[in-house]
Amino acid sequence: MRFLLLIALIAAVISLVGAWAIVRLSHRFKLYPGIRERDVHTRPTPRLGGIAIVVGVLTGLAVASQISWFRPVFADPWPVLAIAAAALIMLAIGVVDDILDLDWVTKLAGQLLVGGFLAWAGVQIVSLPVGPGEGITVLSPTLSLIITILAVVLVMNAVNFIDGLDGLVAGVTLIAGGVFFAYSYILSTSTGQSAFNLASMVMAVLLGATLGFLPFNWHPAKIFMGDGGALVIGMLMAVSTVTVTGQIDPASIGSEQLLPAFIPLMLPFAVLIVPLMDFGLAVLRRLRAGKSPFSADRLHLHHRLLDMGHSHFHAVLIFYGWTAVVAVGTLAFMFVDWRIALGGVSAGLVLCAIVTLAPLSRRKRVESAAQRAPHPDAQLAQYDPLDAAAPPIDHEPDPRDAPVADTTEENRRS
Repeated sequence: MRFLLLIALIAAVISLVGAWAIVRLSHRFKLYPGIRERDVHTRPTPRLGGIAIVVGVLTGLAVASQISWFRPVFADPWPVLAIAAAALIMLAIGVVDDILDLDWVTKLAGQLLVGGFLAWAGVQIVSLPVGPGEGITVLSPTLSLIITILAVVLVMNAVNFIDGLDGLVAGVTLIAGGVFFAYSYILSTSTGQSAFNLASMVMAVLLGATLGFLPFNWHPAKIFMGDGGALVIGMLMAVSTVTVTGQIDPASIGSEQLLPAFIPLMLPFAVLIVPLMDFGLAVLRRLRAGKSPFSADRLHLHHRLLDMGHSHFHAVLIFYGWTAVVAVGTLAFMFVDWRIALGGVSAGLVLCAIVTLAPLSRRKRVESAAQRAPHPDAQLAQYDPLDAAAPPIDHEPDPRDAPVADTTEENRRS
């Protein structure tokens, strides 16, 4: 564990220093794009933070290659080299997209190629921890290739889709990745396998690099990770998921737990529940509108939270809460009685729902008060009473502050 923490710390320091340097250089040479209609921020901000994250990750992997405890991982260096190359490719695609705004076909083609390259290099799902007999289903080469590519592309886009608020992707990655790292580490040690495996190593350096980047990405952000950072984070999370799925024999987890064989399948989806939900809703919404599923809009979950009346900071914390409840709750099924785990998850979901919907209750009270007002202001007559009550919550100009036209002379004429 100490050496996993060491490479995570090194990745964090490199990412922190790299983010600071990129911020300075970006402002000096004006390396930042203009503000788009769907953006939440109000001032031009550099979007090259993905470079700092990738440099931190690659540095952590390089240091790990020199530590004897990671020797089994580097006995066959090809998968690690493929992961590093894939990270650089996705970073390049993301940076070009941040600068030139690539069309979705080009980006999707690059993602499919990277997914295929990783599968060809041996980073693929070869078995699933469900099935008859030993509880393992070995996939055919073709099915393994298809599932791996789909998993990589799905997670990359899911993570990229929620990258709309300061610190959102970085924080969700730390929570989800931390839970998955704990899962991988605990299962490896409890089943007699080495904790120094590919999944744990990749997740450790990713968590470190993301943690080092977060101080510069916290609201108000000094730098964004951009598509380059979000796509790389999604790819590395997918790599860890693909690597660990099928690695553990479900029979070794313990038959006294609830559906232990399904935990390796449930957890990857649980830790990414918020990005995957946002991705699914966005695709359905755009297809129904006759648009490309990868076209940009301002209807993501984080935009909706802002429109409900949440502040930027509160919206980010709500995402953190949903991610933590589902991810930690799913992991709890491995260690406690299923009734206790289910009760904890249910209580956490109810609490998150109450916090999420709280602004609607507040707005309803304000709207009701406005409707019951005995002598509403004359200026409010031109507005719907419900809308007139909303601006103080939505941080928009209050129509009641607008000047009232003098109608005295007009009334005398009539």
